[in-house]
Amino acid sequence: MTLNDSTFLLLHPEDNLVVAKRHVAAGETIAEANGAPQVSTTARIDMGHKIARRAIAEGEPIRKFGQIIGFASHSIAAGEWIHSHNLTAGHLSLDYAFSSEIPPEPERVEGRTFMGYRRKDGRAATRNYIGIISTVNCSASVSKYAVDQIRREILEQYPNVDGVVALTHKGGCAMQYDGEDHHQLSRVLGGFAKHPNIGAYVIVGLGCETGQPGFLVDDQHLVQLGDSDQSRKESSLVLTIQETGGTAKTVERTVAMIKEMLPEANKATREPIPVSELILGCECGGSDGYSGITANPALGIASDLLVAHGATSILAETPEIYGGEHLLTRRAITPEVGQKLVDLMHWWEEYTGKFGTEIDNNPSPGNKKGGLTTIYEKSLGAIAKGGSTALRDVFKYAEPVTTKGFVVMDTPGYDPASVTGMVAGGANVVAFTTGRGSCFGCKPVPSIKIATNTPLYERLGDDMDVNAGKIVDGASVEEVGREIFEKVISVASGEKTKSEIQGIGDEEFCPWSIGPTL
Repeated sequence: MTLNDSTFLLLHPEDNLVVAKRHVAAGETIAEANGAPQVSTTARIDMGHKIARRAIAEGEPIRKFGQIIGFASHSIAAGEWIHSHNLTAGHLSLDYAFSSEIPPEPERVEGRTFMGYRRKDGRAATRNYIGIISTVNCSASVSKYAVDQIRREILEQYPNVDGVVALTHKGGCAMQYDGEDHHQLSRVLGGFAKHPNIGAYVIVGLGCETGQPGFLVDDQHLVQLGDSDQSRKESSLVLTIQETGGTAKTVERTVAMIKEMLPEANKATREPIPVSELILGCECGGSDGYSGITANPALGIASDLLVAHGATSILAETPEIYGGEHLLTRRAITPEVGQKLVDLMHWWEEYTGKFGTEIDNNPSPGNKKGGLTTIYEKSLGAIAKGGSTALRDVFKYAEPVTTKGFVVMDTPGYDPASVTGMVAGGANVVAFTTGRGSCFGCKPVPSIKIATNTPLYERLGDDMDVNAGKIVDGASVEEVGREIFEKVISVASGEKTKSEIQGIGDEEFCPWSIGPTL
């Protein structure tokens, strides 16, 4: 990244645009080096938006980060604002060059620990929750009523328990039995039940739903956590409203079961655990023109540091890799891993096409107001969260992440659904970058909020944990990346994030449904 002056950023020498560091008035000069002619802005341009640094012909590629983010829909004058009115995504012809640029192994760092919970079966937790898992929307109210009663009457007596969370959702029925959606929901619910941050759980169903509790228990091999008796299955885990005798009786029974669990759960204490056992879920939401310049590259540095310590970092949001996947396939540890990523891109093209939509519709109105124009631009910034190490594996949505290092998980770009998949896969900390101001929490896993720009950090100070905007003011990406790395370790050790302090995270559990509602 090159700092032209106090006003504009030139991100790569091959770029034919610069980015505004602040709100720019018409007539301000873009100071160019190496004898290039100076140009002046032709209109007022908002912070984070793009300005042509030279004339661009109609149909000519427009480059940011040294990569194509789209094509000029008509000629653009030097100094003119570049956005949706004159930039279109068009079609990219990408060279995947599988495994042609595999990075060297980072030098391994040993000995660093965080203070976490060691479960009886050896898994590492960063929080200590009890979960109520609803198999279907029809049992959501029962689950929430039970949590409300526990929080109101008894939870404060157990200070080592971070909370009781009702994992409720809008699905669980009207899907193909034993079909793709059924198995995906089962992976999500099972992933949360088996998550190390869930010390104990109860499954609550209605009784007649497609997503039968018995199917979930058998499919996910569920037993009470820490229970060595593998024969204790459905009878010890599951309540159904129909069999228990209705709403009030099921709430009463659920509360009684959790009261029995709380004393044992409260015995958990933190102890040193190697940083190598952290699994970081990387997410960006409410992105802006700075996301790919400040917060995401800094998170990429933190990702690299975690990988060097033997940990795992997950890049998700497949539609927000689209158009930048060729940079990851080059880093794929094998061509087969790279091909798995490309196959996902083709699947998403077909999936969106079935509904008459395009992946380029992904940038939201808020993204565009913040300076992002095309999905290619958004993706190139988003994949910076993945750092620079080799791509080790590609996982299905909510599939258990069993590979160390940098990996990709197939998720939608919608933040709650994406994070739900990563947590189900085992992420025990989430790092969430935002430029517009996403105030996200995800019980039972802490979510660290990273602001892309200083005005946002100052405006939403009660929600943001790290200010990556200081990179624009002169701090290095490496410096902020190390700050994020240290924040991950502190939060994994028990430091509460801003979203946890405000109690956010009960409503963000959002399993992704990919099929028709029957």
